[in-house]
Amino acid sequence: MKTNHNKKTAFQHHFELAAAVCYFGLYLIIALSLLIKQPFGNPPDEYNRYLIPQYIAENGALPNGYEESIRIGGYGFSYGFQPILPYMFQGYAMRFMTLFTSSEAALLYTARAVNLLLGLCTAWVILLLSKKWFRDRRFGWLFAYLTTFLPQSIFVHTYVNTDSCCMLSIAVMLYGLTLGLESGFSRRSSLILSAGIILCALSYYNAYGYILSCILLFTAFYLSAPSGHIRFDVKSFLKKGIFISVIVLLGIGWWFIRSAILYEGDFLGLQARHECASLYAIPEFHPDTRVTWQNQGYSFWDMMVRSDFWTLSVMSFIGVYGPMTITTSIWVYRFYKALFLLGLGFCVFLPVRRTAEAKGLHSERRAFRRFYHINMLFCILMPLFLSLFYSYTTDYQPQGRYLLPALLPVCYYAVHGLEKAWLLLTGLTEDRRKTFPKEEDSLKEGASLKKGRPSLTGKAASSSQSRLLTCAVTLACMIIIGLLLLTVYGYAFPYYEANPIAP
Repeated sequence: MKTNHNKKTAFQHHFELAAAVCYFGLYLIIALSLLIKQPFGNPPDEYNRYLIPQYIAENGALPNGYEESIRIGGYGFSYGFQPILPYMFQGYAMRFMTLFTSSEAALLYTARAVNLLLGLCTAWVILLLSKKWFRDRRFGWLFAYLTTFLPQSIFVHTYVNTDSCCMLSIAVMLYGLTLGLESGFSRRSSLILSAGIILCALSYYNAYGYILSCILLFTAFYLSAPSGHIRFDVKSFLKKGIFISVIVLLGIGWWFIRSAILYEGDFLGLQARHECASLYAIPEFHPDTRVTWQNQGYSFWDMMVRSDFWTLSVMSFIGVYGPMTITTSIWVYRFYKALFLLGLGFCVFLPVRRTAEAKGLHSERRAFRRFYHINMLFCILMPLFLSLFYSYTTDYQPQGRYLLPALLPVCYYAVHGLEKAWLLLTGLTEDRRKTFPKEEDSLKEGASLKKGRPSLTGKAASSSQSRLLTCAVTLACMIIIGLLLLTVYGYAFPYYEANPIAP
């Protein structure tokens, strides 16, 4: 028995090691090759975004949003009105690089390399999340590979943008929140959550829904209803809430104070950006004269049913490179559509099987768990709503990168759906799943599995099922990597060879 246990432990260790080496090694190889191969300005809006880190590198200071050298030609505004923390990382890294070289290519690669490193950090945090969200490590690895190696996901870490830092901030916030729900928001989890909020607040407005959800879930954590009476732990809420708030305000306050001073109280910079566009945009892109679905008299519904918004958004969420021109094989899109639809469908519609003891454990905070999932649904739908609203009222741009903030919860629910299907198929209960329990709950649930002593036949069947699952997950991860390699080296690279200069 002990020998068999040691063999199983050794196999698990080797499986984990091989999966980790492939995970980080493939990320670095594929992302680095994309970073080097893409012509400058070919990725979405890179030329206009690069103006800000270039300004910082040349001047050693942050630009005013009205600064002429960073304004976007035709549109009349700049990205300097929005939070620019990722551009600061890139700009000062470029400024440091100028100590050694003045090569434009080297400076561009330096700026892109900052996002590559942010993507590497994102991959690491996603791996940490997978260990918390999935008790069966094989499903955890499937989640990590799916999230990191979705073609569009890795693409945003290879050129100058704020999306890369945004994705890191979401992963950090969810990891800090998960640790906080387990530990009662210890100092460590609170610091991690605060870091995620700071990164999010200073990188991308589209992901602010996660900040709101973190606040709501943090507050709800201190609500309980013992014996039917609602109780709110005010002391712990204030003690830990103030700690997180102070750190966040110290991290982000300077930017919004700066914006309020520069733009006459407009601390978000949105109205100032609109006024800048009104002053300098050409008629075709002027806010008051540009053609939109809204000012042409079409309803919101008209745009949703009569345009190609859904087709382009779904395709570019999966993977469209360049300025929305480099598509991949139709089988890549079919695979991911099927995987997400099946996984999400299983997650929603398949019943949950638990032991009687586990049912009691899970029902203790059933309302909170439901509230958690409602918040995750909100975080999924918010980027979609903002993309729809922007395309309808301002500029028709159905791009999947605007929807990427929804990626982590979408991938979690998709993989969890597959896990539910597997557990039901094999007749296992869902005690093994680890979503958001406290540590003592995890220990109790694990102990409930040890009460019965399975027969030798049962052990053999369980071992066979385990090997089958390992093979299935390994195959799925290999397919995910294969489709990414096909997209990058079979479709994107030939395009770059034929178009070495961006249009």
